[in-house]
Amino acid sequence: MLAGLALVVPSGASAAKKGKAAQEEQVPAVQSDESAKAGGAEFGTVDPTSFPTVPGDVAVIDEDGIAAAPENAPDAVKRIIWAANEIVGLPYRFGGGHGDFEDTAYDCSGTVSFALAGADLLRRPRDSRSFFTWGKAGRGKWVTVYTASDHAYMTVAGIRLDTSAADDRGGLKGPRWRPLRKSNRGFKARRPVGL
Repeated sequence: MLAGLALVVPSGASAAKKGKAAQEEQVPAVQSDESAKAGGAEFGTVDPTSFPTVPGDVAVIDEDGIAAAPENAPDAVKRIIWAANEIVGLPYRFGGGHGDFEDTAYDCSGTVSFALAGADLLRRPRDSRSFFTWGKAGRGKWVTVYTASDHAYMTVAGIRLDTSAADDRGGLKGPRWRPLRKSNRGFKARRPVGL
């Protein structure tokens, strides 16, 4: 979908802005050979690798921990993955990402909130308990939020976004893409409508 296109952002704006703020600031896509006509020196292009994709239905995590969205996924799923990539590797902090989507560290529900906001599926951050009533009950085809009173994480296109190192040999805490858990016992599954 983004092949042959370059997104442009105003000079001085960060191409790596996070989530909804970045989406609102992006100028509509233009053909790459027209970038000079779209503003020349006043505009820069976003590196297309900021929006990585892979063929098929399952996301893939690269050696740097960044996920590539499956080409067959709905746009909202791709945007969730690309938004989450912006905070992958940041530190864990209890309450991080609760006051605002933009933060320097994230906890579990702040991480899930940030990713969902990247696809315009949340207007404000939530804590893990408030996800009990979010969306619809049950697992989604593409996206499932697993929530308990003290933790939340999500699966997106066959990979897991989580701050907990459970079932992850890497053992690192903080927002990261990880393999799916062996069991989601003790968690309620919630899904966005249509995904």
